Amino acid sequence: MGLEQTQDSDRRHSDRFAIEREIRFRALNKRGGEEAGEGKTVNMSSSGVLFTTAQILRPGRRIELAISWPAQLNNKCALKLVARGRIVRFDNGLAAMEIQQYEFRTQSSPAIAVTNGLTRMVG
Repeated sequence: MGLEQTQDSDRRHSDRFAIEREIRFRALNKRGGEEAGEGKTVNMSSSGVLFTTAQILRPGRRIELAISWPAQLNNKCALKLVARGRIVRFDNGLAAMEIQQYEFRTQSSPAIAVTNGLTRMVG
């Protein structure tokens, strides 16, 4: 294989950035059995995330990934990036996810609600 072919096959759709952030994920199953886990990002782009996990995630599996975001909204409110997509590769504790949908959400500490004299945690 020539140098041109190698460069073409390594070309990515989006630039990747080495960002290490805590993540939590959950598998999106139609059968109701929900599987969840955690890990750390290795790198990210606008189209995908490479992250560590102790769980085996098979290619094709749909997951939702919540990433603690380093920036704050109005310098006050913590944010998280919630991305949904599918696993495209898994090898030795590293999973690659293709992002199909994403949104930023605020991370708030749990609030306490009082309803009919009963106190409960919400959030």
